[in-house]
Amino acid sequence: MKKLSLVIPCYNEASTLNGIVEEVLKIRSADLALELVIVDDCSTDASRAVAEELAARHPEVKLCFHEKNRGKGAALRTGFLAATGDYVGIQDADMEYDPGDYLRMIRPLEEDRADIVLGSRYLRREDRVVLKWWHSTMNRFLTWLSNVFTDLDLTDMETCYKLFRREIIQKIAPRLEEDRFGFEPEVVSEIARSMRFEGWRVGEVAISYRPRTFSEGKKIGWRDGVRALFCIFHYNAPSLPVPMQLIIYFAIGATAAVVNIAAFWFLRYIAGVGVLLSVEIAFVVAAAVNYVLCIAFLFRHKARWSSVGEIAAYVVTLVVMGALDWGVTEGLMAVSVSAVWAKAWSNVVGFFGNYLMRRFLVFGRFGVSAER
Repeated sequence: MKKLSLVIPCYNEASTLNGIVEEVLKIRSADLALELVIVDDCSTDASRAVAEELAARHPEVKLCFHEKNRGKGAALRTGFLAATGDYVGIQDADMEYDPGDYLRMIRPLEEDRADIVLGSRYLRREDRVVLKWWHSTMNRFLTWLSNVFTDLDLTDMETCYKLFRREIIQKIAPRLEEDRFGFEPEVVSEIARSMRFEGWRVGEVAISYRPRTFSEGKKIGWRDGVRALFCIFHYNAPSLPVPMQLIIYFAIGATAAVVNIAAFWFLRYIAGVGVLLSVEIAFVVAAAVNYVLCIAFLFRHKARWSSVGEIAAYVVTLVVMGALDWGVTEGLMAVSVSAVWAKAWSNVVGFFGNYLMRRFLVFGRFGVSAER
């Protein structure tokens, strides 16, 4: 007999928790045992009491509690590490998903055709509930963007229903960082990376979906969509091929260049600061913007050097590229190019130098690894 562990993150779900547990228990059979790991994320309603009553009635229910509210992602990590089943999946405490779909999702694992199976709300079924257009469009866009960065061909990255062999998710879980709904793009990033390095196989199965409204307790909002965008870049960019990293750095460099030119223009023509000092101050401001964006997206926080060593490497980069920036600007102005255009061309020249020095010196093979 195989055992399926379903992790149920719970925050203020007293009205639906009992119902979803009863629905999940219906998929028990002589061939499939269940374990329901309910993780109460410091609910302020009666969810904890409901969970304790369910545990008293059903031996399949295991309880975990957070003493402070930490978010869905944190609750899932707790549940993953507490699970003991052969397979571990996710079940929201609301009634949006049909637990019976897990019986179909588990087949590729049992037949050794996959190691991870994702349920998709967008694969074709015989019938389906019509969803909100904007909600579906945003989910499809996030899935498409995630696919661009992960090189997976998923149809529903944001799906709740994800099923893993236990040893896989318990290996992934300690590396996860997102505490809220950023869990979805982050775990898909980990799945993609593990496919490359570990050879894990991923499948998709069509599932049903009946969305609830915000008045019924739905918690995800537009801020979580913005966070998902950040997570797609943040967790995937460091392991992308160099050509794609260069494209991302172009966007980072362009942002820093705009800051550089704007600061130079303000200092030179509004504040009346001299050319050399304006160049130096504008460069330092732009360098700070560049560094923050590189850490946030392209190279993350993977430096293995001490912070002193990392800063020293970055200072060397600033000195070299600052000298180049000043030299190009002064040189072009000496041949009658306007100050702003001279500054713009110096940014073009500095783009490639900045990327190369950051990649190979500040965050190079001595300071960063492609794997965590």
